[in-house]
Amino acid sequence: MKTRSRRYLPPVTALQSGLLTLMRRKIRPMAAPAITRAPFLRDRYTWLAYGMLAYFAYLQAALGPVMPFLRAELGLNFTLAGLHISAMATGMIFAGLTGAAVAARLGRPTVFWGGGGGMAAGALLLIVGASPVVTIGGALIMGVFGTYLLNMIPATLADLHGANRATAVTEANVAASLASALPPIVIGLLAGTAITWRGAFWLGVVAWAATLLLARRIALPAPVLTISRAASGALPRRFWLVWAMIVLLVAAEWSVVAWSADFMAGPIGLDRALASGLMTAFFGAMVIGRFIGSRLTRRMDTATLLPLVLVLGISGFLLFWLARTPALNVIGLFAAGLGVANLFPLSLAWATTIAGDQTDRASALISLAAGLAILIAPQTLGAAADAIGLARAMGLVAILQLAAGGVMIAARRER
Repeated sequence: MKTRSRRYLPPVTALQSGLLTLMRRKIRPMAAPAITRAPFLRDRYTWLAYGMLAYFAYLQAALGPVMPFLRAELGLNFTLAGLHISAMATGMIFAGLTGAAVAARLGRPTVFWGGGGGMAAGALLLIVGASPVVTIGGALIMGVFGTYLLNMIPATLADLHGANRATAVTEANVAASLASALPPIVIGLLAGTAITWRGAFWLGVVAWAATLLLARRIALPAPVLTISRAASGALPRRFWLVWAMIVLLVAAEWSVVAWSADFMAGPIGLDRALASGLMTAFFGAMVIGRFIGSRLTRRMDTATLLPLVLVLGISGFLLFWLARTPALNVIGLFAAGLGVANLFPLSLAWATTIAGDQTDRASALISLAAGLAILIAPQTLGAAADAIGLARAMGLVAILQLAAGGVMIAARRER
């Protein structure tokens, strides 16, 4: 007896197909008003915000490359060295929980400049610290005060640029990506000199002091008061769906950053030095992707662009993870970087749009989401790798991305 066989779509393909189908349909946009085509103008504060986000990203990115030198000087094991990253993530969580209240009490200018100054103070503790207690404390202070600064940047850019906030936030993240690529180069150049690796942190401290001296009189945008659901004090359910999506996306991104070099050196079989160097494909793709994304946001709304970059990120990672030919792995890693590049800035712009006049609170909660993801995800994937092997454990990244796609679909349907 013959039976008809149904066509079977694997879960990955089915979700990607669903995302693409949603993009073709006329569905309710993420924000009530359509994105306007008003000219995007960068004033003095916009450039200041870009520079300060680059400053934050530079010091945050410097913590990882400096660990081998700290371990050698202080005699740290891997657990104590890893606590520096955990301390910074813990500081981000604390600042995410308290950021809105601190901004309301002290005002945006104090939090903006004080956050930058506090991050510089934490960097100084890393420079002079002669024990892990001091250096871990410095990393914690960098996480707390750096995140207070970080909270202010998307909130003020959103209030200043309105419907063009996605362009502003994406451009700011281009600056952040470029700054994040500098610490390994600077540390490598200075490590063998009399200045030592500490010069990389001194560079950040001096940059903050010079910016304060030259730009302290630039006014920060005041919070924009609007009549919205968010004005009642309760953020809508759609915001929390986007918040959950950001947790999943940041968790996936940092897991790729933390373990992709080991994946290429292990299951793929490349030399460790070559595997680490090939991570440039991911970080370079993020710079390129954010530059392209900043241009696309002027022509496409977030509702259309976000699913596209998510599908690209998922597809690229699947090629990177499943291929066993180094050239294909690198191509997949590059494609994954192109997609991942714009997921956070676009999601951040969406979240602040939904939050209405509570941009400070929304930014703080998003920092909390990022801190939780950074604290938990790479360590969880590492523990899974010890149990089932890194090749299988990397599949958790695909699960995180697919789950983010499901949450995004739910958020788009939420009214």
